[in-house]
Amino acid sequence: MRAEALKGHLDGLLLAALEAGPLHGYAVKEALRESTEGRIDLPTGTVYPALHRLERAGLISGSWSVVGGRRRRSYALTPAGHAALGGERAGWQEFASAVTAALKVPSWPATS
Repeated sequence: MRAEALKGHLDGLLLAALEAGPLHGYAVKEALRESTEGRIDLPTGTVYPALHRLERAGLISGSWSVVGGRRRRSYALTPAGHAALGGERAGWQEFASAVTAALKVPSWPATS
């Protein structure tokens, strides 16, 4: 999938990846890749800055842990993040419906 197609939808995708529970940064990337059957495989250079931005906005919270002697940051949705995800879903449904209508093949015969 072209990266341009994801513009404006990245936040919603990342919030959805965290809906099931806290994940560390790389696991967020992998959850999104797996949930889309590999169609969305974001570079880590896209995921981490977006997670930091969502954290600054109060939509996710981060906490540090040590696993196998390595520090890693896990992220979880905040109540504001759950609300934002609901808004992202509603906005997506409206957008998808409009695009589907616009791209629909006309049912009437074309005239020349």
